[in-house]
Amino acid sequence: MHPAIPHLLELQRLDQTIATLKTHLDSLPKRMRDADAQLSGARTAVASARESLTQALGQRKKLELEAEQWKERAKKYRSQSSSVKTNEAYKALQQEIANAEAEASKIEDRVLEQMMAIEEIERRVKHLEADLKKAEQAVAGEKKQIEALYHDEKKKSAVATAERDEIARKVSEEALHLYTRIAKKHPGSAMAEARGDQCRACGLRVLPHMLQLLTSDTDEELFRCESCGRILYSLEPILHAAPKPAADGATDS
Repeated sequence: MHPAIPHLLELQRLDQTIATLKTHLDSLPKRMRDADAQLSGARTAVASARESLTQALGQRKKLELEAEQWKERAKKYRSQSSSVKTNEAYKALQQEIANAEAEASKIEDRVLEQMMAIEEIERRVKHLEADLKKAEQAVAGEKKQIEALYHDEKKKSAVATAERDEIARKVSEEALHLYTRIAKKHPGSAMAEARGDQCRACGLRVLPHMLQLLTSDTDEELFRCESCGRILYSLEPILHAAPKPAADGATDS
């Protein structure tokens, strides 16, 4: 086995760890935005309900004013009825009084309906405000967890990066350059195990003599898969070279 292989495998493990941590870290800002969006939706619902309540109260006030105007009109006609000279004029005033009172009654009915609608809107506002309070508490807790997770993942990433730098210093410049170049094409899987006469990354057959070299303690070359280009390694037991026979004429000491 090439002496760089154990270090390169450790580099790959650390690269996978760092990549996973980076993915987690990159996802956290979106989780923050999603939490804010959830809270924004709850706030918008409360604001909309409050606006509906304000409009309903305004409409009730308008109706009450209109009803009061009709009552004043009826009162005015009633005060005029004592001074009319003819029956026709009196009957006309009575009709106007009846009409004004009828309009006032209709509007008062609408006021009652509006008051019932206002009560329903007020219940809705209270319900939404309670939901908003719960959402604010939940989002605050979630943000706190996200922030804690962010700092934890950042710390783990820094530790893994420092460990990677330490391992990288143990690898020759040539081997490290090769690994880095392949890792750009195959992130997290620049190394491929040769097992069962196959490259376990792409499935291509690995020739027997290459498998023998990969498990030999005399191997000083990095071999690559002919199909995917990854650096091959084997976890099979290393085959030690047989000892050289003693030279002719040698005697035991």
